[in-house]
Amino acid sequence: MLAILALIGGKFWGASWLDPVMGIVGAGLVAIWASGLLRDTGRVLLDAEMDVPVIAEIREVIEASPIRATITDLHVWRVGKGKYACILSLAVMDAAEPDYFRQQLSIHEELVHITVEVNQRRWQVSA
Repeated sequence: MLAILALIGGKFWGASWLDPVMGIVGAGLVAIWASGLLRDTGRVLLDAEMDVPVIAEIREVIEASPIRATITDLHVWRVGKGKYACILSLAVMDAAEPDYFRQQLSIHEELVHITVEVNQRRWQVSA
């Protein structure tokens, strides 16, 4: 839009300098957009650890559960603006269903896809 205005300004008012200025402004806008894109996608592409509050919320839900469970693996990915997918692996002492933990985690609306794996831990008495 600004480039078209610069062309019109150059044609009718002799401001031929407007077109190159708009080119520089456009390059600046593209550079800002590209740096934002790199920042937002860099952690996803590099599988970096998420530092969002949703991880702490997931840990709190599991720790507050009446069923004793230990988180053995936790992965959280951003799948949309403010929306996350979660894969959670738990070790439990007593029998427990993944649906129980999925239901507990579903109170957090930002978790739109939750996968829970529950492994029953077998304790061995060491001599």
